[in-house]
Amino acid sequence: MRIWTIGRVGILALAALSLAACSTTTEQGAVGVERRQLLLVSSAEMDQAAAAQYQSVLKEQSPKGNVNKDPQQVERVRAIAKRLIPQTAVFRKDALEWKWEVNVLTSPEINAWCMPGGKIAVYTGIIEKLQITDDELAAVMGHEMSHALREHSRERASQQVAAGAGATLLGTAADIFFGTGQLGTAAAGAGAQVGFLLPYSRLHETEADRMGVELAARAGYDPRAAIALWQKMGKLSGGGAPPQILSTHPSNEARIKDLTEFSQKVLPLYEEARAKK
Repeated sequence: MRIWTIGRVGILALAALSLAACSTTTEQGAVGVERRQLLLVSSAEMDQAAAAQYQSVLKEQSPKGNVNKDPQQVERVRAIAKRLIPQTAVFRKDALEWKWEVNVLTSPEINAWCMPGGKIAVYTGIIEKLQITDDELAAVMGHEMSHALREHSRERASQQVAAGAGATLLGTAADIFFGTGQLGTAAAGAGAQVGFLLPYSRLHETEADRMGVELAARAGYDPRAAIALWQKMGKLSGGGAPPQILSTHPSNEARIKDLTEFSQKVLPLYEEARAKK
């Protein structure tokens, strides 16, 4: 009975927070991304923090010669972004008014990201090590832009707020009933991490994959390139990824299966875009 009471306290706390701040950030698009999101953190605060952090990264890397070192790479990346950005209106019209920035950072890391508000960075490692095609690069950038459109960072921060509140309540209850102190709090926190935060992160990745192939297709890039991209990623990882249940990303196999389905779904959009050229 006491264990049930502890669980009930945490569940009620999270439910109350969810009911207070649940909404959605995007339209469904052709891929049909439709889910209400827990948004406890201000969008303006996230955008402001992201802009400041982005400038901090550029300021740190510029003296090292790591920002936009290769003009051809920069031109290529920005040309792809220029085609992708107008397509964001399908998911949210206000994104056209964002202060988009696109820069290439010299780094061997295979990475790219888009902060809230449209602050994009593409690393040279992903371009060079994958020998990436324009279609594949559009898949990468479309995916990262979709994280920003969907405000996954804001949702992630809100989940941390909610999980923190729930863990505190669970820890307090554990103290009262079992006298476990820090052990109770730690156990509650671990439970939140595995059971609440990580699954949402995997969901974020899947949403960004699906929206990303639609952005690419509408911009005239072959959405099937996302499959080839993750096949390349799989070869580079060498099977060293953690188990899916404890990973913030879907397994390569699950990802490729989902991308195969959704790239076919948006293929007519790609063919339509190509026909207009």
